[in-house]
This record gives sequence, C-alpha cells and structure tokens, in this order.
Amino acid sequence: MQEQYRTVARAGVHETEINRSRFICALAPAVTEEEAQDFVARVRREHPTATHNCFAYVIGADASVQKASDDGEPGGTAGVPMLQMLTRREMRYVVAVVTRYYGGVKLGAGGLIRAYGGVVGEALDELGTVTRRRFRLATITVGHQRAGKLENDLRATGRTVREVRYAEAVVIEIGLPDADVESFRGWLADATAGEAELELGGEAYGDA
Repeated sequence: MQEQYRTVARAGVHETEINRSRFICALAPAVTEEEAQDFVARVRREHPTATHNCFAYVIGADASVQKASDDGEPGGTAGVPMLQMLTRREMRYVVAVVTRYYGGVKLGAGGLIRAYGGVVGEALDELGTVTRRRFRLATITVGHQRAGKLENDLRATGRTVREVRYAEAVVIEIGLPDADVESFRGWLADATAGEAELELGGEAYGDA
C-alpha cells in the first residue's frame, strides 16, 4: 500500500490560447472512477459546442485505474499527453478534462501533444496540489475530567484529531502513522496516568 500520494488541492479551471484555439482545462479530485466519469460528462454538458472534450484520470493511491480519451483528436495527441502529465506529477484521485475550441490554425501532432499536456501542467500549478499520507485510525476513550487537556495536548503535539464525541466517556478519534503507534501508546499512558484506552482501527489517507 502506498505510504502517500498527491492530488489536486481543489477543483478549478485554467484557460490558455494557442494559435487562436482555446484550451480550457477543468481539474477536480475524484475518489472513484464513477466520480471521474460524472465530472467528464458535466464538463461536456457545459461545452456542447466545443470542438473536442478530451479527458484523462488516475484513480487509486497506486494509480491502478488510468483512462484517457482523445475525443476525435488524432490518436495519442490529447488524452495520452494529459495522462502522462498527471502521472509524471505523481497525481492520484484526479480527473482532467481539456475542452478545445478550434481557432482555424492546425497545430500538428507535436503541437497538440504540447498543448494538451501543457495546459494540464499549468492548471496543476495554478490550482495547487496536496500530499495525503497513509495513517492508522485510532480511537481514544477517556474520562471527562481528562478529555479537555488531552485534546489540547494531542493538537499541540501535531496529532490529527478527526472527531470528538461526548457521552458517558469522551471518545477522541485520531490518525496515527503506523510507525508511531507504539510510541504513542506510551505517550498516552503518561499523559492520562494510564486512564485512557486506545483502540486501533483501519487505515486511511489524510493531509500530510
């Protein structure tokens, strides 16, 4: 399982003009292939008169799903360079759609490859990327009298506090790198005089 991956920080659009053709790159995070396809369909609906709506997406922390479409451009000149830009930047869980409005000047195969790949790279630069790291979900159960200080201590030491629930006891959900689990057990025992319980859950990805 991948220790970390990068994805686009937010959805957004970047436009450039090359030899009178408009190239509009729409980028978005996508957790599943279905989400990616829905995004492609939405962009196509927004640009029904465009000459081409080419797309590429990469799903999975290990890039297990990769798809690309030239949407009528010469084979390998649009979707593939878009996909190559995403994989070269180590992007995951991301979908890119490049809408082209033809401006009357042919770019040739090399020009198209540079244009489609280039506008995706520019969009990534403009929208920014974030790194997600793999961590272990963990649940701490502690009494009310210690909960407030413990929550503050967790945040002060840079722990990822995901949720706090108040009931008979207080349940604090956190994220821990696997390598930190044992040292965290010791820290938690010291911080709560051994009164807190720690239960490990599954794995997930979160902000680095």
